[in-house]
Amino acid sequence: MQHIGQAMLLTLLLSSFTAAWAELSSQEVATLRHLLYQDCGSCHGLHLTGGLGPAITRTALQSKPTDYLFTVIAKGIPGTPMPPWESQLSKEEIQWLITELKGPHTP
Repeated sequence: MQHIGQAMLLTLLLSSFTAAWAELSSQEVATLRHLLYQDCGSCHGLHLTGGLGPAITRTALQSKPTDYLFTVIAKGIPGTPMPPWESQLSKEEIQWLITELKGPHTP
């Protein structure tokens, strides 16, 4: 019975991520992917494995809660080069970036 509850929770979580993706056009996704590897990559490294900023690979982020990552992207980290992106990205776009970073196709 516990496995059914866990499966339902996982399905619910995945559907919320899919819903965020569904609201973005293919052009918006392409723009976000470019932003991720160009803008984020300028500090976090070409392959997002670290540079001026820490690694933001799937492995590096797997233990980080989504809410924490959302806050870091939206608000930045005062006293560090990590800027706030909330004035330039919508909540859906930030969620897409997090899903992309924690997804199976990132290093």
